[in-house]
Amino acid sequence: MRDYVIMSGTGNRFFVVDDRNGLVADPAAMTKDICGRLGLDGGLFVRKSSRADFRMAIINADGSEAEMCGNGSRCVARFAFDRGVVRSRTMNFETQAGIIAAEVLEDGSVRVRLTDPKDGRLNFSLKTPSFDGKVSFLNTGVPHTVILSEDVDAMDVVRLGREIRYSEPFKPAGTNVNFMSVLDGSTIRVRTYERGVENETMACGTGSTASAIVSWMLGRTKPPVTVITRGGERLAVHFEPGKGSKDAVTNVRLEGPVRYEEEKDAT
Repeated sequence: MRDYVIMSGTGNRFFVVDDRNGLVADPAAMTKDICGRLGLDGGLFVRKSSRADFRMAIINADGSEAEMCGNGSRCVARFAFDRGVVRSRTMNFETQAGIIAAEVLEDGSVRVRLTDPKDGRLNFSLKTPSFDGKVSFLNTGVPHTVILSEDVDAMDVVRLGREIRYSEPFKPAGTNVNFMSVLDGSTIRVRTYERGVENETMACGTGSTASAIVSWMLGRTKPPVTVITRGGERLAVHFEPGKGSKDAVTNVRLEGPVRYEEEKDAT
């Protein structure tokens, strides 16, 4: 086992481990154990990379590995700078979704540039035992379904999220499910059911990003979009319209606070 710290990115809670020496024999078992005991959303492992400053491995609470995590990326960037993994406030690190650029700001908040989104689909019909309506879809490093709602507080996020997560259009990989209310032309509220956690989380960076971009694609907001998370904290999502017909947006950046909760010995 290795020492780890617990970090929060706008309510998304992870433990973070410097594993550049490769001493964690079973990261999935370690993650399931720690997340099960402490109620965390996942584990972040800093590893060596031949393509970037380091590599981030993201293990969900259920032990599965994720391609990307927006808030996890912000936490790991702050960790890497504070622990001397990198010497500069700006850095690049490798994920399964591609190379992520990050900057640790003077106030301790972190801005990451995400990979350009893909596979966007707007307002298509979806029916499950408890839902019959229109949804949108966007992959922001991981797959996200977005449902527009007048009042996200009235939504049964866990029940609906679980049904939609496993529904036919998203097999075999499944999808994360976001419920979004548009408050004004630059602000939305989002609640997210995350696959791998298999529950609602207090925030989801890639889900907030997908929701912000979908709100713009639907003509409801203009960038930058402020996202109010389930935990009440705020993320800023910046992006630019793409030049080609395939890519709706480019230069996607996610910015928000990061904080340490505590440091623990995993043994």
